[in-house]
Amino acid sequence: MMALKDYTKEQLVTLKAELEKEYNEFKAKGLKLDMSRGKPGADQLALSNALLDVLTSKDFEQGSVGSSEMRNYGIITGIPECRKLFSDLLGVSADNIIVCGNSSLNMMFDYITQCMLTGSDGTPWKDQGKIKFLCPSPGYDRHFAICQYYAMELITVPMTGEGPDMDVVEELIKDSSVKGMFCVPKYSNPTGETYSRETVDRIAKMKPAAKDFRIIWDNAYIIHDLKDETDHLDNIFDILKKYDNEDMVIEFTSTSKITFPGAGVACLAASDKNIEIIKNRMQFQTIGHDKINQLRHVKFFGSVDGILRHMQLHKAILAPKFDAVINEFDALLSEYEIASWTKPNGGYFISFDVMPGTAKRVGQLCKEAGVTLTTVGATYPYGIDPQDKNIRIAPSFPPVDELITATRLLCICVKLAATEKLLG
Repeated sequence: MMALKDYTKEQLVTLKAELEKEYNEFKAKGLKLDMSRGKPGADQLALSNALLDVLTSKDFEQGSVGSSEMRNYGIITGIPECRKLFSDLLGVSADNIIVCGNSSLNMMFDYITQCMLTGSDGTPWKDQGKIKFLCPSPGYDRHFAICQYYAMELITVPMTGEGPDMDVVEELIKDSSVKGMFCVPKYSNPTGETYSRETVDRIAKMKPAAKDFRIIWDNAYIIHDLKDETDHLDNIFDILKKYDNEDMVIEFTSTSKITFPGAGVACLAASDKNIEIIKNRMQFQTIGHDKINQLRHVKFFGSVDGILRHMQLHKAILAPKFDAVINEFDALLSEYEIASWTKPNGGYFISFDVMPGTAKRVGQLCKEAGVTLTTVGATYPYGIDPQDKNIRIAPSFPPVDELITATRLLCICVKLAATEKLLG
């Protein structure tokens, strides 16, 4: 057992030849494997097939079902039953919930658009000169893309294992042109870390120079556990109240990775004041979202307990996939000391760091051999990883046997790229 950095030049040359032979053998197989995005696999989607049967035309023969007429226009904030379901899940009042269509990303984009055009509470951001947004990184590329669409300046904030580096954040928010921050507080994308109690408290008590500063609290993986030992995340709104700071955070979640990503239900939670501002915008935007789909989800789950039982079924499918990838990393890479990886208790991703300066080469080698990874650099603002080392691994979509094959090839590529770099 010896770290790769301690190999002699002759040993590196020999290893490189061996790795190239293994790599070419994989390449000859004509693989077409995709680990690029965190999509549920077909077996996970099948868990929700009964969702399609919980309502039929007979349910509506006597008119409305539930508390409201679901088939007609109206109820832009979502049906009461669905607001109650998300209220119980998030731990906020149903009056502070708005339920929309299937995409929380769409809702986040809409909210940022509102801030740009009419303001979060006052002057539109577009009228305030250069706007900056804080981006905890490694992070979610689609968050960065929303900011880039509006030509904001993206500022990288390092992740610490307990959330964003709050010393950095607290210094940056002294600048009034910094208008917000994206956060994935539980099982972060891609690092898998959950914000600690101290981090959540420091976020909740912030007093940014910009009075219209907003945190997008993207709680996408709130119940997406992989282990029996789950991470705890404090309820941000409970803590915001202590500091009279409830208007600073807009929380989002959805059923996208619980039922059907293309036909789920998404919601936001916010303070009384923010709910009124958002409702005012929405009255010009829609006459109502798909209330029948909202009702369908309510009947399918029944309660939060029903959602939690359903997530145990997801865990039984996902956990072996994560274990398969991590076991291959442990077995094939540990001795070389050229890579590190997270072992998350939940979420959809493994954050994988290779030897600095080699991640793009690893991605290229994998692609040429038939394995598609998340675009290297995507986990940082502007798609630029300053150390060229981070790769987001998404184990959810392929079956286990394909995952093992793809991971073994990935490990060969990591060793080959590191060997090439050491040989200079």
